[in-house]
Formats: sequence, C-alpha cells, structure tokens
Amino acid sequence: MNTADQYLKTIYVVQDSEDGPASTGSIADSLGVSPASANEMIGKLEERGLAEHEKYKGVTLTDDGIVRARDALQTYCIIERFLANVLAVEDFQAEARELEAVIDDTVAERLDTIIDRQPECPDCFDPESDACACLEIAPEPVEPEQQ
Repeated sequence: MNTADQYLKTIYVVQDSEDGPASTGSIADSLGVSPASANEMIGKLEERGLAEHEKYKGVTLTDDGIVRARDALQTYCIIERFLANVLAVEDFQAEARELEAVIDDTVAERLDTIIDRQPECPDCFDPESDACACLEIAPEPVEPEQQ
C-alpha cells in the first residue's frame, strides 16, 4: 500500500537526488508501481496543493508538500531505527515500509522518545541505502517492490 505520504516522501528523495523535478518513471520505480498508478496519485497530490506536475518535466513539491514529505521521512526514520536498533528486527526496512502507512503522529512521537532521534533527522536519510544513516546496523540492499 502506498499512501500519499509515501509518495510525498519518495518525490522529495527523488527530487533531491535528481537535483530538480522528479520524473514520474523514477517515482514509479522507487515505489514499485506502474507509471499510470504514479500519475494518478501525483494528480491527487496536485489537487491537494502538495505537488506541481509539468508534463515531460516532472514533479516538484510545493512548500506544503515539502513539509509533509519531511515529516513522513522523519516518521519513516523513527520507525526504521526503532525496529533495527531497539527490537533488532532482521528485515527492518520491509517492516518499516509496511508500518509507515499506519503509524500516526502520537505513536511516532512516543517511539521517538525511545530511539533518541538525532537533530539532523530527517536529513539523516540516505537514499542510496534507502535507510537512516543513524542505524546501528547496516541495511540490506533493497529492491523496489513490484505490484
């Protein structure tokens, strides 16, 4: 399941790595969805004022979209660090991707008190490894999910 926040997070990371608008293909690949599915959600994000899509150029987040994306990325890092560093879950990245859609702000804040989040979060996220750089264990290489 890919929620709006997961799309925002992905667009934010892809936009940063591509140093400009995020291509629909890159977004779809990162999320393991079809370009048509990505376009559909991008349209919804545009309607909500969170993203702007220019055909053949890509997607950029609005200021509100950036705020939501950074919040989503921070929540993901909190979940990932809790699963890896506190619970020692072996496949913490897959679990974090599943949980990020259902963990609300209250739970994330409580988990945050346990993991002692670093001040650089969410800038600690490393797109190369698809993981928080503050993990105490090395993440496994991750392949995008396929639909």
